[in-house]
Amino acid sequence: MRLDKYLCDTASLTRNLAKRAIRREEVRVDGHVTRDAAMQVTEENDVEWLGQRLVLSGPRYLMMNKPSGIECTSHSSHYQTVFELIDLPNVQRLHSAGRLDVDTTGLVFLTDDGQWSHRVTSPRHACKKVYLATLADPLEGEVAEKVKKAFAEGVQLKGENRVTRPASLELLSPVDARITIQEGKYHQVRRMFAAFGNHVEALHRESVGPVSLDPDLAPGESRMLRQAEILSF
Repeated sequence: MRLDKYLCDTASLTRNLAKRAIRREEVRVDGHVTRDAAMQVTEENDVEWLGQRLVLSGPRYLMMNKPSGIECTSHSSHYQTVFELIDLPNVQRLHSAGRLDVDTTGLVFLTDDGQWSHRVTSPRHACKKVYLATLADPLEGEVAEKVKKAFAEGVQLKGENRVTRPASLELLSPVDARITIQEGKYHQVRRMFAAFGNHVEALHRESVGPVSLDPDLAPGESRMLRQAEILSF
């Protein structure tokens, strides 16, 4: 890897700022000052910028138990973001693989591996997502059966040209439901219930694909994904 690219990836500099730092003789490789931005370096080299050792991190994969009131975007002027809850170097390189809206809690993946993120979120892969919903109005009797049938066949959402992909609805109580969907349209679960005049009071994501939220993670906590979890997508 070129030295200027190494600085971009480890010190969060733009390519131009990295080249300037090298020209100003602020960078040392294996103890020696260099002014060669095209110099090839690897993880075996000891690279320093302004006396600070720079470490190139490989792809990272985390799961978080997202609390309510937290956004999955990298920049927000109104709410705290999931990235502010993580104590890792170069956290700005991470992105969420499948966002949750600010009021929805539960499983969120964070990574700096774009290809892996695409496998998780691409509609072509039909990755199942399981949610727990608390409803404002109880679902019982014929109405409940009607909604279940509609979820299984596809719901016409306001502003959409096509119905949703088949989804399953399991009623745990008249106001508590477990929903499994195969896509990730904007506010999809909330809009599916809204199509029947019901409002989702609370929404929590339990799992994405084969990976479930770690029950040991308190709201706001995160951990690295295990190798088997990473490879399951």
